[in-house]
Amino acid sequence: MRGYDDDLRLAHVLADSVEPITMSRFRAADLSIESKPDLTLVSDADRSAEEIIRNQLGRTRPRDAVEGEEFPATGSSTRRWVIDPIDGTHNFVRGVPVWATLISLIDDGVPVVGLVSAPALGRRWWAGQGTGAWAGRSITQAKRIQVSKVSRIEDASLSYASIRSWEPLGRLEAMLDLARDCWRERAFGDFWSYMLVAEGSVDITAEPELALYDMAALVPIVTEAGGRFTSLAGAEGPFGGNAVATNGLLHEEVLARLGT
Repeated sequence: MRGYDDDLRLAHVLADSVEPITMSRFRAADLSIESKPDLTLVSDADRSAEEIIRNQLGRTRPRDAVEGEEFPATGSSTRRWVIDPIDGTHNFVRGVPVWATLISLIDDGVPVVGLVSAPALGRRWWAGQGTGAWAGRSITQAKRIQVSKVSRIEDASLSYASIRSWEPLGRLEAMLDLARDCWRERAFGDFWSYMLVAEGSVDITAEPELALYDMAALVPIVTEAGGRFTSLAGAEGPFGGNAVATNGLLHEEVLARLGT
């Protein structure tokens, strides 16, 4: 039995507990929306979902640390749950169904469990260290997923979140050149781009600025599906403040073209 199976099952339980809340507030006429100091949006659903997850972790994993987007971090354990209650809040508040709850466990600096729950799409993706990556509506309705075998940029499908976000980094032209050279480019955005890489439907995605809670759950899913997830500088994992995810075969070329 793999060491993080119980934690992965718990991640599903946590997702089950917040889906009724997030879905009930999605497209709700009385949804409360605020602008945070960094000018990003937050809704009452974001805060409610994170509170539910934190309360359940407090009961089931009281020794573990917890870090989320909406509330201060708690605990100092080497086991750290990292939560994004609603990734894609701008989509959520505009009624676009591409949003998800991201739940991850980092153990001694390594992301070992990741779950992405997108109830408005009717989909979940998950992985634990050594379990492979899976997608479906639930554990009992799932199939194993794998990255593509595309090995040439000119045959690759590229997904991104925002072209304009590359300009402050001075990499806008590099991103545009990559997009021009790929076979296909589309802005699926946010968590979905990475899940499409893990499923083999997209071959490359990258973002120039991300927080740990945006990335931690994505890493085990992409890597267990056979892909790579690094920073633009090539550091493995979700700790570099930005991300490149590919099927692995294209990774070094993408880093050479976009890397800082």
